[in-house]
This record gives sequence, structure tokens and C-alpha cells, in this order.
Amino acid sequence: MGTEVEIEVSAADRARLEAIVAAPSSPQKHVWRARVILLSAEGVGTMTIARKAGVAKPTVWRWQRRFAAEGVAGLLREKSRPPGIAPLPTETVARVVALTGEVPPGEATHWTVRAMAQAVGISHASVQRIWRAHGLKPHRFKTFKLSKDPAFAAKLREIVGLYVDPPAHAVVLSVDEKSQIQALDRTQPGLPIKPGRLGTMTHDYKRHGTTTLFAALNVLEGTLIGRCMARHRHQEFIRFLNAIERTVPAGKVIHVILDNYATHKHPKVKAWLARHPRFVFHFTPTSGSWLNAVEGFFAKLTRRRLKRGVFRSVVELHAAIKRFIEAHNDDPKPFVWTADPARILAGVQRGHQTLETLH
Repeated sequence: MGTEVEIEVSAADRARLEAIVAAPSSPQKHVWRARVILLSAEGVGTMTIARKAGVAKPTVWRWQRRFAAEGVAGLLREKSRPPGIAPLPTETVARVVALTGEVPPGEATHWTVRAMAQAVGISHASVQRIWRAHGLKPHRFKTFKLSKDPAFAAKLREIVGLYVDPPAHAVVLSVDEKSQIQALDRTQPGLPIKPGRLGTMTHDYKRHGTTTLFAALNVLEGTLIGRCMARHRHQEFIRFLNAIERTVPAGKVIHVILDNYATHKHPKVKAWLARHPRFVFHFTPTSGSWLNAVEGFFAKLTRRRLKRGVFRSVVELHAAIKRFIEAHNDDPKPFVWTADPARILAGVQRGHQTLETLH
């Protein structure tokens, strides 16, 4: 052997080494180390040992020396190594975490990695590790709005009651409008997706007009009544109510859940309701349109059909929306409410308390 290390393996050591090689649960690094020593004891040359063990010659010599000095236990022990990066002081980590929750100097609205690294005097990677460990993402934020409606709790329970336990011989409809849907045409054709490349579309576009989608989601059945109209006024809303009146079978009470948009409370709409007593309006709390189930359909429509759609006219846009609604109605899914109203009320209360404390 090139290192002048003589390998002598006792019967006990040989039995232990062979057991390591034979055991299916042995780590592979222990297996090839044991094979190096067993082959060395048989007088096999270094080149042959390296080839059979799948390692380099210096590695063979290193583990021969380790076995000669420490025996089988040396093959199973990993030498401790000093960390490649010295850990940051606890005070530095605490300072980064504290500063992240504060407004940065200058006209910036939030901290960046480089700004924090410069302010604290550490590397960019250190800032990233600290933020990752503490779940901090200053470049991201969530939007929210707490309702100030004094009747929030009562309206919440009323609407959730309609979702969870709809009245017998009645239809519960979630009604809303998605306005200003643009018919956008891209200036150049996009490229399709392929392995290693995203699908592409131009950042600029041509506008060909807008439309408003009036929609009513049947909560129990999951079907949708939809009409596209040019404008978003009380006249169009009454036309849509007439469409609902024609669609829903006679004799059924129609409970309509809708938000507090002024169109829904127009005097002519109220007069229409007086002439159609089977319609009952239930208004969501102010700043509580998220209670309206049809908002989920609007999000799906935007995500699946409108966001990447190419429409050369409003007529094409109308046709695409109509086909999407038809496909939805071919396989409807009933709306299922799962949130606990008590937890919602508790969360709103905590939100108001936090805002009062901070401001």
C-alpha cells in the first residue's frame, strides 16, 4: 500500500465488518468503508480496492489509516467539522427581526434584502436566512377590510342560515355584477407552452369595449343564470330580475343575497319588488361582499377564461362568457358553506381591537 499502513483484521473485527456489509439497513458509506478494509486485509492492491469500492485512492488510504488507528469504531464515526459559516449573534438576529416590522428610512415603504443588509452590516444571505427562519416576507402583503356595519352579526347569521339551511319551497340565489369586463386583443400572437418554457402573450393589448355580467348562483343546485349587458344601472338590474322571474318556476319564493350597491336599492328597484312579492332581498354587511357566494364563480371566470383570453370584439367576449356559463351548468356543484360564524365574529372583533390598539 502506498501509505505503508499494515492492515490486520482480527476474527472479531472481520465478523463485524462482514455483518456491516451484509446488513440491508447499513448506510452505504459504512458498507464501502468496510469493504475497503476487508479487501485490504486480503492483500488486494489499492487500485483494485478503489475500483471495487467506487472511491479514489486517497480515500482508500484515509480509511486504512483510520482503521489502523481506531479500529471498526473509527469507520462508523464521522469527524466533527467546524461550521462553514459562523452563527450570527442573537442580538443581530433580534435586531433584524425588530427592524423588519418597522418603517425603513427614506421614502421606501418596506425593507428589501439589500437595504436590511446595509443597515445591520451583515450579508444578503444572512438576512434571507433570518427572514426565512422567522417567516418574514416584507415584499408581500395581504389586503383586508373590516366591516363597520352595526348589524354585521345579524346579517352574517341571516345569510349563513340561508346557505346552511335554505327555506323549504324556496330558491336561494346569490346575485352580483362583474362590471367593466374588457374585450382585450393582444397585439401579437402568443407562443404555446412547451417543456422548459412558459406560455407567452404580449404585455400590450387593444381594447374593443367592455361588458357587465349579471349573475345569479343557485346555492342549492350550483347552476348559474347569467346575462351580459352594456351598462351597469338600475335599468339593467331590473331587466336581470325579470330574467330571473321567468327562469325560476312559479310558486317558489326567491331569496336573493346581494351587496349594498346603490343600483340594488334604487327607488324603481324597490317599486319592482313591491310588484313581485315572492322576491326577498338579503343584503350583505357593508364591506362584506365576500359573503356572496357568486364571487367564487367570478374569480373562477377571471382565472380560467378572461385573464388569458383574446377577444377581438365585445360579441366574441359575450360568446365566450356564455359558453363558460353553459359548461359550468353542465356539471354544477352545490355551494357548501363551511366557515363557523362564531369564528368569523371573533376574528372581526380581534381585528377591530388590533386597529384600535395600533391607531
